[in-house]
Amino acid sequence: MIEVEVEVKDWSDAIDDVEAVVERAAAATLGTQTGGVVILLTDDHTVRDLNHRFRGKDRPTNVLSFPAAEMPGADPQPLGDIVLAYGVCVREAGEQSKTLRNHLTHLVVHGGLHLLGRNHEDDAEAETMEAEERSILASLGVSDPYTLPHDG
Repeated sequence: MIEVEVEVKDWSDAIDDVEAVVERAAAATLGTQTGGVVILLTDDHTVRDLNHRFRGKDRPTNVLSFPAAEMPGADPQPLGDIVLAYGVCVREAGEQSKTLRNHLTHLVVHGGLHLLGRNHEDDAEAETMEAEERSILASLGVSDPYTLPHDG
């Protein structure tokens, strides 16, 4: 089950059918994995607060993933939550010459992979995770997010 909560109207104003965009990206990432995911589209202030409380970093970031703790008796087990900051995502999309829709799609895929246990703590993990992101994004018609426009 994928639940999308649009807490900040800016997301809906900027992207037509934003819930469908997010659900499609999450579904492509999760594949046949069972378990619930909640994706919250919110603002920089909320993400800054969560980032400070849970990661000790007093700044907003683009996406946070919170894997769910095991819940005895729950079937299927919840996978967790993904939270995205509107202002950071808009700024990054502009800086990277990407549409907000494609950047959001990438970040939902990225956050979903974290819920599935993927990481990018070292170069080998990062390369593996980025390759998986590229594959999922290609299936959604989104170009490689790690290729800058001037890279050709």
